[in-house]
Amino acid sequence: MDIKSMKNYLYWLYCQFELITCSCLMEPWEKLLFYTFNITMLVTVLYTAYIFVPVHISMAFQFFLHLFGNQHENTVSIVK
Repeated sequence: MDIKSMKNYLYWLYCQFELITCSCLMEPWEKLLFYTFNITMLVTVLYTAYIFVPVHISMAFQFFLHLFGNQHENTVSIVK
């Protein structure tokens, strides 16, 4: 893919984003506020997903292992 066509494609995507969000009708200071808020929310969601999703997946995996009868590694079996 050519660099120029990639640049044109990214510009086209940006124009589509402006049309969908109606930010093309905003004044520059409103755009700055709007984009700052949206980027802040996106970063917050990505950070939360990065921190909490692996923990929940691990807990679900341990739950299903316990549900299907597998013992934990630190469980000591008592044999008489």
